[in-house]
Amino acid sequence: MYFDNVSALFLRLNQLGEARRPCFFLINYELTEGYLSLAGEEAPDFWATIQGRSNVTLPAPEEVPAPVAPNLTIHPESFETYARRFDIIQAGLHHGNSFLANLTIRTPIDGPLSLQSIFLHSPALYKVCLPHQFVCFSPERFIAIDAQGRIAAHPMKGTIDATLPNAAETILSDPKEQAEHATIVDLLRNDLGSVATDIEVRRYRYIDRIATAQGAILQVSSEVVGQLPSTWPSQLGDMLSALLPAGSICGAPKASTVKLIAEAEQISRGYYTGICGYFDGQTLDCGVMIRFIELKDGQYYFRSGGGITVNSDCRKEYEEVIQKVYLPR
Repeated sequence: MYFDNVSALFLRLNQLGEARRPCFFLINYELTEGYLSLAGEEAPDFWATIQGRSNVTLPAPEEVPAPVAPNLTIHPESFETYARRFDIIQAGLHHGNSFLANLTIRTPIDGPLSLQSIFLHSPALYKVCLPHQFVCFSPERFIAIDAQGRIAAHPMKGTIDATLPNAAETILSDPKEQAEHATIVDLLRNDLGSVATDIEVRRYRYIDRIATAQGAILQVSSEVVGQLPSTWPSQLGDMLSALLPAGSICGAPKASTVKLIAEAEQISRGYYTGICGYFDGQTLDCGVMIRFIELKDGQYYFRSGGGITVNSDCRKEYEEVIQKVYLPR
């Protein structure tokens, strides 16, 4: 079911949470719309697979041709165009409107692509497809809540080519990456503190290796946890409303950084960097919708981004967002 009013979607999530009714849902970045389907009911509007649990019956991957990754061609925006966006963010940082801002771009891509095929063949933990609109194959968790009401967030900040010499040591020791990660972890501590108690950082700056069709990359993440009251399911929608948009894909402080991002990007993100989730009646698992390919007027676009601080180097940031353009393997 499509919701053109996200407040109505949050209210419905409260109702389903109180009734302990399992459901899948999507919420866009701008918090203006979303989708919801009850578990066990076919949902032709959108396909979602959250940690292996799906809301649709799909064909087996072997029945659908895989994407032909070597033929993928990208057409990134010029460095000069990116630099203008970067300069807007830097001006906001130097004026104190933000300490960290996530700047994203939209890159045209060409190749024998199929949104449905990418969805079926991706090994990602969080997968979403709106047929003929977009596909997302995200490795990043937004929040998870267990049966005891323990909430955990996993901000993902820091990416490097895994084939580089001493790649892990390089990214973990980089002062800019350290500052960026510390800022986003602090933001997530504050965000979780608005809905939970006993907040702590359980793991700090651990590394995941992610396989792509263009080669492996390393991603740096942390784990922040807290304790929710036993009544949390009946406030499921209210809790998500308080936590969104996800801190890892906007920045800090959140409200002024969101405005700064809009000025620099000059285009709606839509469902890119929104969230997808599954509530099973007792637990919740949500992902951030990054690693995102959309189809607009016959053209495919890959959307990618990275965190910008006052110490960021424009050329390096530009190269990083281009490196993030890939097909899953």
